[in-house]
Amino acid sequence: MAKSWSAAQAKKFAKEVRLNTPYYFVYDIARNRAPYEDAQLYSEVVFTGRAAFTGNPCTDSGYSAHTLCLNYGPIYDAPPAGMRNVAGPGPQVGAPLGEDHFAPLDEAEIRGMEKLARQGSVPGARRIRGRRV
Repeated sequence: MAKSWSAAQAKKFAKEVRLNTPYYFVYDIARNRAPYEDAQLYSEVVFTGRAAFTGNPCTDSGYSAHTLCLNYGPIYDAPPAGMRNVAGPGPQVGAPLGEDHFAPLDEAEIRGMEKLARQGSVPGARRIRGRRV
């Protein structure tokens, strides 16, 4: 069974941390910002040294074990089962195609797009905003 420390046990976690051992915490993902993402992802953190004045274990980026547990707790000593690592590849899902995804382009649309491509690629054909010619 994986051991866990809640935010209220931050001091206890800081005392029990072993250096160069991975620990894990869970992110809650906002579904309105990332609808195709998993609802929860976990992240891995490794404490590699100790802080200069306090002696608390800290990561390479400067997070102490106490602060990390307070801000992101609960902290686990084993990866949560059934969750994906936030640093891993995301699910391969396409975006919604909309209502007209099956409609072919007609001749007028193709000519219009070709005209826009020609005008955009000629530097002399571009107008500068605000300048009258």
